[in-house]
Amino acid sequence: MVDEGGKEEAVGRLDGKVAVVTGAGRGIGRATAELFAGEGAAVVVNDVDPDPANEAAQAIKEAGGQAMVSTDNTVELAEAGRMMEAAAGQLGKIDIVVNNAGITRDRTFHKLDDETWDFVLDVNLRTAFHTTRAAMPYLREAAKKEMQEQGKPAHHRKVTFTASTAALLGNSGQANYTAAKGAIISLTRTLARELGPFHINVNAVAPGFIETRLTAAKQEGEDLGVPEQNRQMAVLLIALGYYGQPEDVAKAHLFLASEEADYISGVVLPVSGGMLGA
Repeated sequence: MVDEGGKEEAVGRLDGKVAVVTGAGRGIGRATAELFAGEGAAVVVNDVDPDPANEAAQAIKEAGGQAMVSTDNTVELAEAGRMMEAAAGQLGKIDIVVNNAGITRDRTFHKLDDETWDFVLDVNLRTAFHTTRAAMPYLREAAKKEMQEQGKPAHHRKVTFTASTAALLGNSGQANYTAAKGAIISLTRTLARELGPFHINVNAVAPGFIETRLTAAKQEGEDLGVPEQNRQMAVLLIALGYYGQPEDVAKAHLFLASEEADYISGVVLPVSGGMLGA
């Protein structure tokens, strides 16, 4: 692409698109939001923690990108709806939804109480349900209107989920987390069928052992993290021999959100460095 001065302009893979990314204040979500913005998308940075959300959005703006902050808690459908309404109102439309918000609270099954079970399912699954449901007027209904007016949707819209290889393999101490992520995988495949006629592609990325606060060495008394001996065992199962980074997962989300993946839907893409069995 050439500008008026005759200079070539870089063309981003998401130029002109608007993307909503949940859990975007840290880790995989932040890496995804920053990568999407770098590829031309206007990004809604959603996180219930305002400080990292604002930091992520500021980093995007300082790099020349466009971002707005949402601290809506999408465990609640009303807040998810408010986020989508604000996004469409400020940015004009919604093209891409990345359901990334997640948390762990590990317990062996016989010690797993209802409160811990519900909390993990809420943050990992209910947020994804409500965020995607709230996006339907801007994805499905927009495509339906285009089909009525011109015979087909104007372009492919995208929904991606962050699942986990733990849901594919099972993982001791994570019955709540794997149940939620397993449901995400099933939801992905069902929505791919249901929304396909509207050219809405629905896919999931399944990270393996990625260096985030959820996989950092666990300190005594903390809920988040992984015991160091488990971390050392995990790397032995990775064919490439090292832990992944948030950017590795973000690149998979970018591919699935781009036009390059317009004929890919209903897929669960492991990003695990060849983790045994994944």
